[in-house]
Amino acid sequence: MRFFEDIAVGDRRELGSFTFTAELIKKFAAQFDPQPFHLDEEAGRQSLFGGLAASGWHVGSVSMKLLVADGQRQAEEEVARGEKVAVWGPSPGFRELRWIKPVLAGDTVSFATEVESLRPSESRPEWGILQARNIGTNQRGERVFSMLVIAFVPRRSGGV
Repeated sequence: MRFFEDIAVGDRRELGSFTFTAELIKKFAAQFDPQPFHLDEEAGRQSLFGGLAASGWHVGSVSMKLLVADGQRQAEEEVARGEKVAVWGPSPGFRELRWIKPVLAGDTVSFATEVESLRPSESRPEWGILQARNIGTNQRGERVFSMLVIAFVPRRSGGV
């Protein structure tokens, strides 16, 4: 993971893609969002979605999984090069969560993140605050998911 000073507004990372199969949609929904249009193909067809739809929480969870996996890959590469790894702090939250279009069974969504703003923390000089837009785009090039995430990022200088 990179340090605050190594990040610029506009930096973009491709995080990977995920295919939402009917089986995975139903499994997630049964445990976390048991609405009929997430659990049953016919109920999905009869809904506004027009088909078995993934829960928005499922889409967001996949986005998080791929974001974490990308950070772990970056850290492993840095260790292999003998570099110091920045250990990011917790996230104070997110804003602007949007489920823009339904994700239907069989859709493959590609996820990316792009830095929108950076600022030093006023109360914790050893940290910076990053805001990045996480997005998901389906196989037709349509944006289906977006949220603005916030993270504490360590400063290489320790804020000095």
